[in-house]
Amino acid sequence: MELRHLRYFLAVVAERNFTRAAERLNMAQPPLSRQIQQLEEELGLQLIERDSRPLRLTEAGRLIYEQAVQVLERVDEIKALARRLRHAENSRFTIGFVASTLYGWLPEMIRRYRSIRPSVEVSLVELTTVEQVAALKEGRIDVGFGRIPLEDSAIARTLLRYEAIIAAIPSGHPLLERQGPLRLDDLTAGTLVVYPKSPRPSFADQVLALYRTRGLKPESILEVRDVQTALGLVAADVGVSLVTASVRHLRRDKVEYREIQEEQAVSPLFMSHRVNDASPEIAIMLEAIRHVYRANDVKNELGV
Repeated sequence: MELRHLRYFLAVVAERNFTRAAERLNMAQPPLSRQIQQLEEELGLQLIERDSRPLRLTEAGRLIYEQAVQVLERVDEIKALARRLRHAENSRFTIGFVASTLYGWLPEMIRRYRSIRPSVEVSLVELTTVEQVAALKEGRIDVGFGRIPLEDSAIARTLLRYEAIIAAIPSGHPLLERQGPLRLDDLTAGTLVVYPKSPRPSFADQVLALYRTRGLKPESILEVRDVQTALGLVAADVGVSLVTASVRHLRRDKVEYREIQEEQAVSPLFMSHRVNDASPEIAIMLEAIRHVYRANDVKNELGV
């Protein structure tokens, strides 16, 4: 069976007449009749009641017609995607990201995307979630990976997963003598280092909200620019910091990590893009993310 058989069949059904269908297809009527007959012989089914005027479909013909419509629509979608891919050849795809995502699966996702789209030039720009929204609207980036669920009618967000929040603690700190996960109550004494300092809202606000929902307040709060600075201050025994679990892959001397026994101690990871962005790169990036999550058996919110 070839696609032309299905197209010929749909034309006959639409016209309910072989002669008019042949004219529509710019072909003679006898060859069209033979093509439909070949389709019926291959399927082993009679599709058209030829004695009726106008032509009518058999019950089997109606079922095959419904399937043929879906098949040809899917073929048209594939052709449209191919056209967009050809148009996108040698194009640029710019990704905005918050720093903590680099310590998780984002680098592997980007490698996977590049393996699918080797002709596309990929650029990376470190931006906070708030900055990503502005950059998307201005066309400076194509997608953004952030942690703050900002609402904006011009931006579409896809929740990728929830990542645990853990404690970064100076080596030798008394808290490290305890066994098992820490409680948030254990992390109120001394200085809590949060990041980023600006722009807000940010991951710092997620951490502080976690304390507020538990009716807790850190003894002292120190706001810094980024996660690297926060970990540097933890290493210097200035205080403790709450970070996403992927940050533990950033091995830092004099810093140790402990899990937190708090159900709400999680941070979402979103991929954002412009609403109604017809670029195929968005779907390809999401497929790359699914592939990485499946390959690494990562719990996520994408249904894979």
